[in-house]
Amino acid sequence: MQKIDLNGKTILVTGCPGFIGANLVIRLLKEMTSGTVVSLDNMNDYYDPTLKEYRLSLVEKEALSSPVKHVFVKGSIGNKVLIDELFDKYHFDVVVNLAAQAGVRYSIDHPDVYMESNIIGFYNILEACRHHPVEHLVYASSSSVYGGNKRVPFSTDDKVDNPVSLYAATKKSNELLAHAYSKLYDIPSTGLRFFTVYGPAGRPDMFYFSATQKLVAGKTIQIFNYGDMKRDFTFIDDIVEGVFRVMQGAPERKTGEDGLPVPPYAVYNIGGGQPENLLDYISTLQEELVNAKVLPEDYDFEGHRELVGMQAGDVPVTYADSTALEKDYGFTPRIGIREGLHAFAQWYAQYYTKE
Repeated sequence: MQKIDLNGKTILVTGCPGFIGANLVIRLLKEMTSGTVVSLDNMNDYYDPTLKEYRLSLVEKEALSSPVKHVFVKGSIGNKVLIDELFDKYHFDVVVNLAAQAGVRYSIDHPDVYMESNIIGFYNILEACRHHPVEHLVYASSSSVYGGNKRVPFSTDDKVDNPVSLYAATKKSNELLAHAYSKLYDIPSTGLRFFTVYGPAGRPDMFYFSATQKLVAGKTIQIFNYGDMKRDFTFIDDIVEGVFRVMQGAPERKTGEDGLPVPPYAVYNIGGGQPENLLDYISTLQEELVNAKVLPEDYDFEGHRELVGMQAGDVPVTYADSTALEKDYGFTPRIGIREGLHAFAQWYAQYYTKE
């Protein structure tokens, strides 16, 4: 592994002020002693843009007291001209590509945006890294690549050739494209398969957030597969810690027996490693919403639950084997759902009751 000191570097983080991107940039602004961080996002309306604007305000507030220069650029990674201009101007040392059209269910009805962002956009990033060599390209993959994999916990050694959603297929494509570019052009790249990320100021389309909004509005929440679901819920701080560590350790460039580069390429899971039953997760969420006074103590939770069947594109169990991350970077996610959902509920109470 090639160690990288991030201080003094010029770093591109796409998908900021998205959920993971904004938290990562705030971490970089806190930790780095010098350098430049460029954030790029198209600020689309897949979910309420005011949430992205809120996260961007947190980033910009952190930048005021940071020795690191922060630049926000509004634009899409699908815009090749823009991407080439940014790489020409900044000569990035490290690139973290978190920009993507997210969501398994949304991909069923809106395939075009997944092709533009997740395929064409990632290709644009790879081409830019080819023509403007970088020390490390880190990019977001997803636990969804495991599809209907029956073997748990999910390991990066498992075959992932049977995606059950277009979103998953685009993320697997990212890994394949990165491998090809690593081999052909000696680009050190690391893919990170994230497992069900949650936390304060998260994505409103994620279950814990959308369920909270429905309960607050007195609506019924649907619990898929009749509650027989398990997820490796991973708190945002754990995800950021994992990405931050991985950025600082790139796969080494080596030459194979054929005289060509051995692809400096790696893929890791980042997941809690503690699969939680969906009903337990919901009960914990409800308790924390009551504690935060988001919901009254006498709220009729049973009356606002509806157990339904499995949705297309979903899988019953996701569970990460993160031993490789522990071995190579000394890190395994540690934050449990009680602590994580407490933080979310407290944030929700503050954010939605502020004047």
